[in-house]
Amino acid sequence: EKSGTSTFTSSAVVGALTAAGNFASLLGKAQDEERYRKTAERIKEGILANLYDEKSGLFHKMLNLTDGHKVVDKTIDASSVYGIFAFGVLGIDDPRLEKAVAETEKILSIKTAIGGMARYEGDKYYNSQEDGRVPGNPWFVTYLWFAKYHISRAKNKAELDKAGEMLEWVVKHASPSGTLSEQLDPLTGELISATPLTWSHAEFILATLLYLEKEKSFS
Repeated sequence: EKSGTSTFTSSAVVGALTAAGNFASLLGKAQDEERYRKTAERIKEGILANLYDEKSGLFHKMLNLTDGHKVVDKTIDASSVYGIFAFGVLGIDDPRLEKAVAETEKILSIKTAIGGMARYEGDKYYNSQEDGRVPGNPWFVTYLWFAKYHISRAKNKAELDKAGEMLEWVVKHASPSGTLSEQLDPLTGELISATPLTWSHAEFILATLLYLEKEKSFS
């Protein structure tokens, strides 16, 4: 839908370079390891300097350079803060990540009986609610991204139980056969777009495995 230097893609590059550094370390290539890790660190610094708003505590969607001027897209996008978490740009207990997640959840949560979270504010894709009552349709993938964050951050069984409720929400809104769609209607809960969607199922499996692993650590 848009082009530019996004927070998510920049974060993914950090993750890729970090992984490359790990491989270089295993292979005994010290110079390559240093190069990959230093470059990953430079990109992290660039993300925090150009795509993070200290005042709001939120990460921007992306930026572009137009006639030498930086143009920032401040759309609140679930993928932005998820990228920061998933690719290790900030540690799980970093207060900046905690605040960004909380603020993003507040803005993108679907405040209807259906619940869930939108992809980004103002998402019109398959969204029939033109009066602005919801930021977009709830996506299984988006909700599961945040479930993985809360599972990873859980310090005790009570905190993990809260994350477990997010997984239960997914099960509740699956089709009678157990398949997951891409989106839900925010008012009726009707399955919308591709059904089943492999991506939704993959994220559910990943989140469930993460949950079971964390649950085991508390036993």
